[in-house]
Amino acid sequence: MTLHREGYTILSVSGVLFIIFNLLSFYFLGAYPIIQGLILATCIVFYILFLQFFRLPRREFVFSDNAVIAPCDGKVVVIEETVETEYLKDKRIQVSIFMSPINVHANWYPVSGRISYLRYHVGKYLVAWHPKASTDNERTTIVIEKDNKVEILVRQIAGALAKRIVYYPHENDKVRQGSELGFIKFGSRMDIYLPLGTKIVAQLEQKTKGGVTVIAELV
Repeated sequence: MTLHREGYTILSVSGVLFIIFNLLSFYFLGAYPIIQGLILATCIVFYILFLQFFRLPRREFVFSDNAVIAPCDGKVVVIEETVETEYLKDKRIQVSIFMSPINVHANWYPVSGRISYLRYHVGKYLVAWHPKASTDNERTTIVIEKDNKVEILVRQIAGALAKRIVYYPHENDKVRQGSELGFIKFGSRMDIYLPLGTKIVAQLEQKTKGGVTVIAELV
């Protein structure tokens, strides 16, 4: 397991701040060893949480032209027929995966193809499972057009704790299933909009592993 590059700056800065904070506590709170110990323990716990949040595990990714692979770790919280209003503007099957702060937060492409549409939207920071999070929160909409012209829409959505969405593609880029799409810092969610008739393999409350779990099969 390695650390994701998106965590390098945060981990470096927080590490320096924790060291300075503890040196100051030892200097000014020398007569209160219990308080010093509590401060040190708190800093260590927070740093370990940062380390696990920015972890990037080694995985054997699944590759299949007809399969839609989970774009992130998390739990399936929505499977429903809905209307996608930003780009597709028609009925689709929406599958939403909630990512808690303890999940790996790297994102991967669920299918291979060409980026036919990409937009970043500044927005609110509602809790990720809120019904309006898909349309009101900070988000990035990415549409992947497969070779057979079928389009799959993937949406990165910031949560109440997430303050920055990172995405790597540009419009017209060719992307490969299982390669890295981006990163969402802290709690968040991803929505996938699939054509009607797609066979949904995932189930509500199912745990997913990004790049590995098959959530649907295209027909």
